[in-house]
This record gives sequence, C-alpha cells and structure tokens, in this order.
Amino acid sequence: MNKLVIGILAHVDAGKTTLSESMLYLSGKIGKLGRVDNKDAYLDTYELEKARGITIFSKQAIFEIGELQITLLDTPGHVDFSAEMERTLQVLDYAILVISGADGVQGHTKTLWRLLDMYRIPVFIFVNKMDQNGTDHEKLIKELKEQLDDGCIDFGQGGTVGFYEQLAMSDEIMLEEYLKTGQIETEQIKEGVKKRMVFPCFFGSALKLEGIEQFMQGIVKFARIPSYPGEFGAKIFKIVRDEQGNRLTYMKLTGGRLKVKDSLSKDTREEKVNQIRIYSGQKYETVNEIDAGSVCAVIGLSQTRPGEGFGIEEASDTPILEPVLSYQIILPEGCDPKMMLPKLRQLEEEVPELHIVWEEQLQEIQVQIMGEVQIEILQSLIQSRFNTPVEFDAGRIVYKETITSIVEGVGHFEPLRHYAEVHLLLEPGEPGSGLQFGIECSEDVLGKSWQKLILSHLEEKTHKGVLTGSAITDMNITLVSGRAHIKHTEGGDFREATYRAVRQGLKEAESILLEPYYDFQLELPEKMVGRGMNDIEKMYGSCEILHTNGEITVLVGSAPVVTMRNYQKEVITYTKGLGRLFCSLKGYKPCHNAQEVIKSIGYDSERDLVNPTGSVFCAHGSGFLVDWDKVKEYMHIESYLPKVKDLLDESAGNKSSYTEERWISLEEIDQIINRTFYANQGKKSDWKRHKTAPDSYHEPTAYNSKQKEMKEEYLLVDGYNIIFAWPDLKELAEVNMDGARMKLLDLLSNYQGIQKCKIIVVYDAYLVQGHVEEIIEYHNIHMVYTKEAQTADQYIEKFAHDNRIKYDITVATSDGLQQIIIRGAGCSLLSARELKIKMEEANERLMQGYQETKGRSRNYLLDTLTPEVKQQVNEIMKKI
Repeated sequence: MNKLVIGILAHVDAGKTTLSESMLYLSGKIGKLGRVDNKDAYLDTYELEKARGITIFSKQAIFEIGELQITLLDTPGHVDFSAEMERTLQVLDYAILVISGADGVQGHTKTLWRLLDMYRIPVFIFVNKMDQNGTDHEKLIKELKEQLDDGCIDFGQGGTVGFYEQLAMSDEIMLEEYLKTGQIETEQIKEGVKKRMVFPCFFGSALKLEGIEQFMQGIVKFARIPSYPGEFGAKIFKIVRDEQGNRLTYMKLTGGRLKVKDSLSKDTREEKVNQIRIYSGQKYETVNEIDAGSVCAVIGLSQTRPGEGFGIEEASDTPILEPVLSYQIILPEGCDPKMMLPKLRQLEEEVPELHIVWEEQLQEIQVQIMGEVQIEILQSLIQSRFNTPVEFDAGRIVYKETITSIVEGVGHFEPLRHYAEVHLLLEPGEPGSGLQFGIECSEDVLGKSWQKLILSHLEEKTHKGVLTGSAITDMNITLVSGRAHIKHTEGGDFREATYRAVRQGLKEAESILLEPYYDFQLELPEKMVGRGMNDIEKMYGSCEILHTNGEITVLVGSAPVVTMRNYQKEVITYTKGLGRLFCSLKGYKPCHNAQEVIKSIGYDSERDLVNPTGSVFCAHGSGFLVDWDKVKEYMHIESYLPKVKDLLDESAGNKSSYTEERWISLEEIDQIINRTFYANQGKKSDWKRHKTAPDSYHEPTAYNSKQKEMKEEYLLVDGYNIIFAWPDLKELAEVNMDGARMKLLDLLSNYQGIQKCKIIVVYDAYLVQGHVEEIIEYHNIHMVYTKEAQTADQYIEKFAHDNRIKYDITVATSDGLQQIIIRGAGCSLLSARELKIKMEEANERLMQGYQETKGRSRNYLLDTLTPEVKQQVNEIMKKI
C-alpha cells in the first residue's frame, strides 16, 4: 500500500484539530466526531490538552483513503510550542496548512510558512470556517497570494480555463503544455506541487464537514508518492515516555526495513530494538517489522535524541525557534536540587525546547522556555510525573552576545607535566546563523586527531560571553593553529586550552548584547490605532499599517520581547476586548538598553572561575596564571592574524599595478561595517549619530572601492508630516489645509528650480474608501495621493526599495514611527528642520549670487576682447 506522512499545522484557533477529526471521521477511522470544546478529540490525548483546549504535543493518527495510507501528524499551533512542531517538519512528505477564513493570514501563519519553505515541504492549504459571516472567498485567495505565495491556487475551480491559466503562470513546462493542448496533465500538476511551485487551496468548514471530502480527494489526486532506497535510514523526531516509564523513540524510516532485535549504531554506541509500536491516537499495535515510509515508536534505545539520523540519514540542524525566557525552578523545602536535576533531564529529552540549566555558582536550577504558557504545562508535568510541587520566579529574558570585530583568541594550558596551546579565529557571523565551527590548520602544525578533539570541545559546551555571561551566538570560530607536546599532552589539556582561547578572544573583541524580538500582528479598532502605534514606539518597536476595513486596523511590526511580554493583557483592557495581539519569535537583535541590562546583571567575567579568561604557563617547574591581556606576550606560537594582514597588504599592492581599483584600508572597512547590519535601531535620529558596537553588528566582507557612480537625485517628501512639523504651515493648515498643501508645493517647486533634483511630495489618502493612487504634476515637481489602505510611509518605502539602485534617494520626514524607510536600502534622511534649513540656504545662495551680479561694475566692450584683438585695436589707435 502506498504511504504518505502528512503534518497538519496552523495558527492557534484556526480549527486544526477539528479538521483532523473531520478527515478521520470521513475516512472511517472514527465513528463519531470529537470536539475540542467537548474534550473528546481523537488526537488530544493528554489531560492538559483537554483542559486547555490546545494541542501541546505532536501525535499521530493513521487512516486510509482507497489505496493510500496516510500517517497524519498533528502539531501544536500555539507559538509557545513551536519547537515541537518544527521537529515534526523534518519527517513530513507533505503538510496541510490550516487558515481561518474569518481571520486570514495571521502572524504565526507566516512563521509556519517560512519554516515550511526552509524545509522545502510541499503544502496543501485548507481555508477553514468559511461558514462564518463576513468571510470573502475572493478576498481570501488574493490575501494568500499576496501574503504567502503567488502559487496559491484555488483547486475548487479545477478544470476551468481560469484554473489552467493560473497553473500555466507558475511553471514554464505547464505553460507550454497549456498552450499546446489547452489543459495540463495531472502528473505535471503533481510535479508543480512537489516542487513548491503550486500550492493547492481548498475552502470549507471542518465543523460542518463542508469541503472536506473534496480536500481529501485533492490530496490523493495531487500528492506524489515518495520512493525510498533499499539502504536503511531513519530520522528521529521525538522522545517520550509511556505510562509505564518506557522510553519511546519516534522515528520515520526513510530507507530499507527495521525489525525487532535489529541493532542500530551511531558513532561509538550500538543499541538493540526491543519493540516496535505503531501508534494511532492513544492506542498502538506492536509489529515485528516495518518498511520505509512508516512512522513508528521504538523501545530499547536509551541515548537517542530528536533530530538524530541513522543509516543514510544525517543529523538535522537545531530548530531555529529558540527559548527566549528563563525562570528559576523553586523546589519545595527539603528537596535536593541535585536529586531533582536528573528527573528534569528526562523532561528535557522529551521537550528539548525546555532547556534545563544548572547554575553551579548559584546552586539553582533554571529552565529556558519559549513562552509563559509552557510554565503551567511544565509545572503540571513535574507534579504528575515526579509528584513534586514546584514554583517559578518572575522570569527574565534570555540574552545572547556576539562580537563586531575579528580577533584571534589564544588559550594555553601548561601546569607541570601538561601542555596544550590553541589559537582560534573569532569572526562575526550573519545575524541568526548561530555558532559555526571550522578548521584551517595544517596537519604539519597540529595532528589531525588533536584538531578533531579541539573541534569536539568547541561544540560540546555553551560558551559564555563576557558582558553578561549569556551564551554567544552568530560567530564563526575557526581553529587556525595549535601545539601539543609529544610526551605531556593529554586530552583534557586541549579542553582547557580551547575554552580559554574562546574566552581570551571574547575579552579582546568588541562584544555586543543581543535580545530576542517578536514579530507581531496587532488588530485594533480604527480609533485606537494612534494609541497602539504610540505604545509600539514606547516599546522600542517599529510598525506599519497592513490594512484597514473601516472598523479594524491591522498593524504589523517587531519589538523587543522584554517590552511586549505583558502587552496582550493591556491590549484587551484598553480595547475592551476588541483588540488582539499575535506574536512569533523573529530572532535576536542588538539590545535596546544594553548598558542598563549589563549593569543590572552585574556579571564579572574575570571573577568567573568556571570560565577563566586567562591561561596557565609553566616556568622553573611550576605553573603560573597569566591574565587574558598578557597571554599573547607569553604564547609559544606566533600569531595568525599578522600573517593574514601581510598577505592582504601584498595582494593590495599587486592589484594596484593592474587596475585603478584600490583595496580599502582597515579604517575604511570599519566605517563600512558601521553602516551595515542593524544600523537602524530605535528612532531615526540614530541614523545620523556616531555608530556604536551594536550598530555595527555585521558580517565582515572584503570590499573594493570604485569611483562613485553619478545617479539622478530624488527627494521624497512626506507631505503632511512636513506641514505639521513647520510652525507656519501648521498654523495655516488649522485654517485651510488646501492652502497649506499648495504653499508647501510652491516652496518645493522653487527649491527644485535651484537644486535641479526630482521632487515627489507624498500625501496620505489611505482612509479614503475606493481611492486609487493619483500622481499629479505640479509645475516642475510631482505630487502623489496614495491609494486606499496605503500610507505615505508605505509608498516612500516601496519607491526607495524599487529604485535604490537607479537613483540617489533622500527622504524628508520627522515621523518617529516611520521605521520602514531603511537607510540600508539606499536612502539618505532629512528631518523637517534639516529640509527647511537646506531650502533657506539654497534661497540665500541664489540671492547672494544675484546681488553679486547686480553689484558688479559696468561692463565694457574692451574687456570682452581677446588679447590678439586688443593688440590690433591698440595698433590702430596708435596710427590715428
């Protein structure tokens, strides 16, 4: 029988579990429809899930449609349990993305879409709740195309001319077929779906079983059955324990077969399969053998972990959705933390996003989680599993650290009869890249076995930064040199030297503190948009208006997690329950109040005895400590970085003889770096100030300096912002807005005549229903009225983004909320005050030039003659 593994994903409350129940019911798997609110859903098997009405743990159900067996993996929809969902993605053949027809594409939906794209999983989309009042089929399909992908096509109109035309536009092969025959074969559509060029969309109501049968048949018809190799392969995606305490390893077979009593080996370990279970809901059946394409739970494997691969399968990357909150676990009186720690490690195996951390200095257990909903879940799990009531403190943010400069870290460990020296190159990485380790060290310098050992030591530990003791991230750490002693070096020596090299390099580098940011979608009554935007600005966030329907306006943007933690309750209060806030983790960016956080944490890197920054050297038969800033004076191997600098200098010298291009100096590189990643933090006035370390969070790149290309200059003016920023125009606007607009246009028209640049004045018309974009020529400048639901900010941002290569663009505005105009996209910035000064200076220059011309002495004909003509005239005059 053909097999498919399909995951079902959704933003919370989109109806994911209800759709699962409907599919199971119509397939004949269950005889009665379960309901989330009735607490009898087939896949909500945990008491916690029934109590809260949400999916917390991924589970599976197996059902058949004709000759196709589908393993349906139900995943959590709540953002706090996103890591559980992400692990499941690694074993899917296809995914079902459920979207609420009443709410459309929401914040977490976009996060799911990005993850599906990252893992390259083909997607079937089901738009649910179409039975509710106010749902608009055409509006929804348009939103899917705009917000997700243009390949989202309504398969409910299958076989029509419009259906084939949309398919033809998604792929050249289908276009050729359509032009030849007027239709497209099913096999070609299958291929388009598999390659993620086409995303079939179906509409209906899972609660009323409307459109479900058509959706299920669509999956059968347009999903391609995967083929598997004969060689054994398996991917692990989950670890749980059953009621008897047996450790279950969930895996999908991606090749070959698996039998009971088979041995599975990984690295140096080998374990035997004692039992194979096939789960569907709460129930399972034991089998002696399974083949590729099946999902099963195996007993007998004690050291497996999620993401691990066996046979032909490689290990998966760590999920990109990471914990951002940290809490201390407060144990009851008399409970030994060190006795509790191994039990909590069991939970960490099952739910890896619960990072259990033992703080040796504080003698306390901390847990890092995605969100506050997990606190209640964890508390309940500890109580039920270990019969131990626990409490949690108020919690804090999980900060991280990175560097903004390239450094060479040196670690030396040489107490008596021990020896190891390690040189590591620490480089800033791309934001979100995590830690990347590599080797660029000759085996003539350090043996291969020692190099591998150093690499394993780099990977085995969470390395602490030197600002707050937070974990480091977004760095490339490369082993560039090292030395061992033929007699005295032991494995543990390189561990000490490696750790110290990292710490010494961090002390030498310029570090910055990073904090987590949320992407958010804020739905507010239109009258309260000002309050919402003001709140976002106070929270050091940025936002823009996505759309408005006259009653509800949707703001989207990003802000620090620490400032948005309790904003959901505030939104409900000031909107009287009409507002909604959806957040999903965006990633880490430079901390908006770094100095305040560093001071409050009070971490002293040089007093952290567990993570020393200095090294140990030996003289006269005894070891002695050397502080981090003196290590390079004592190191035994010459530095790696000066060699690289010499090579670059030599390369630059050779290059100058062949081309007019020159290599930029280190100082110029620093200047370029300061204008790269994260230059726009907070208010726009930051764009003008001297950049600090957080502003230069970057990936270093080699740059060539070329002669500056002359581009046509454009000045984009946010009309209403300037009017209300200039006192004279503001005063006029209170009496006659049209008069204020025309006066600004006249002033800018005059300015254009002096500066000879292209000027576009943009006025908001986003609240005018049905208004289309209007461009009017006014003398020598252009005036734009934006279309409905488009602000001046959005128009300016789009123009700047689309034309940043062709034109030299300057934006004039003092709007503190207009953070969508990004300096890195090629825009210069003028505040309203600076624009006024420039215009006044231009007028003064013009008048000064005129006065100079007017005040000159009278012109004489003789003064205009050339020397030769003057000489001839003089000779004639002498003759007279």
